[in-house]
Amino acid sequence: MIKFYYSLAPNPMKVALLLEETGQPYEAVPVDTRKGEQHLPAFTAINPNAKVPVIVDGDATVFDSNAIVLYLAEKSGQFLGDGTPATRGQLLSWLMFIASGIGPFSGQAVHFNHYAPEKVPYAINRYDFEAWRHWNIVEAHLAEREWMLGDQYTLVDMALWGWLRALPFVLGGAESWARLPNTKRLYDAINARPAAQRVEALRARHTFKAEMDAEAHKAMFPQNERLKA
Repeated sequence: MIKFYYSLAPNPMKVALLLEETGQPYEAVPVDTRKGEQHLPAFTAINPNAKVPVIVDGDATVFDSNAIVLYLAEKSGQFLGDGTPATRGQLLSWLMFIASGIGPFSGQAVHFNHYAPEKVPYAINRYDFEAWRHWNIVEAHLAEREWMLGDQYTLVDMALWGWLRALPFVLGGAESWARLPNTKRLYDAINARPAAQRVEALRARHTFKAEMDAEAHKAMFPQNERLKA
């Protein structure tokens, strides 16, 4: 059985959705990142980058959420589109767009707006601008199609859904949905799927630390310790 190391952050949740959609049996193993469990030797032995998600599937260990969703989709033979070279090209392109753009810029927008020890206007402006730019690309793309790859629900939609769950926190509030109606339509369509509703049940399986206290800041942002030197 697949072991799925997770938290409730955007990246693990996209993997949870694909696991549920494909029906692959898995054991959910919580990693409480605000307690620093991602830095324990037992965890860094499977992911030296000390981040969730990770899966262990027999002899295969896969980390990085976008690598995992591609691995799981290929293993199951599901949610890969119609298999044509054109679709394969689009699938890989949009998956890497999420990996190199949506995720990093959304994450940095959250960091500098909500968690940085000081407000840095340049950083806040840069990452807010880039987050909006990337989400506006998605919005324009979805204006002409039902799903990210047209009429086919694929792993790309699932990879995007992980971050869609956090979009108001990324972009400054619930009113951001009004500027992204096609993106909101996609989000609602995925949320209506039984697999997405099963993912939400993961919240009840384990109580993660909620407080962003000094211990959590040290675990989540270890680079800040250098500022104390």
